[in-house]
Amino acid sequence: MAGKAPPLGILLLSGGHERAHYALVLATGAAALGRAVTLFASNAGCRLFLAAAPLPQEPREALLAARGVAGIAELLAAAEELGIRRIACEAGLRAEAIPPEALQPGVEVAGVVTLLAAIGEGQIVTL
Repeated sequence: MAGKAPPLGILLLSGGHERAHYALVLATGAAALGRAVTLFASNAGCRLFLAAAPLPQEPREALLAARGVAGIAELLAAAEELGIRRIACEAGLRAEAIPPEALQPGVEVAGVVTLLAAIGEGQIVTL
């Protein structure tokens, strides 16, 4: 692809481990290639950004580790290191009764307009 790669937005709606894990795989992969990435979680997807994260405690994490696959905690650290913008949807937090104070440091709270502005003419993937 000639020129600068378009931004990538990843919209995470699911609170399940597999979708959250793959959202992080896509986000870190795209960022490693130099793309600007925004990971936007809404509704149950906001669980990914909880400070007391339940997803790294899922049984599937041990299976991934045993098979040499990066888990959620490792991918979250890589996402931060790669400068991936992490946003929890304000309405999604309210829908799930998650207080903003329960989120990991560095996670923004904003709405879908912020996501769309960050992506501009780029691509959006929904999981």
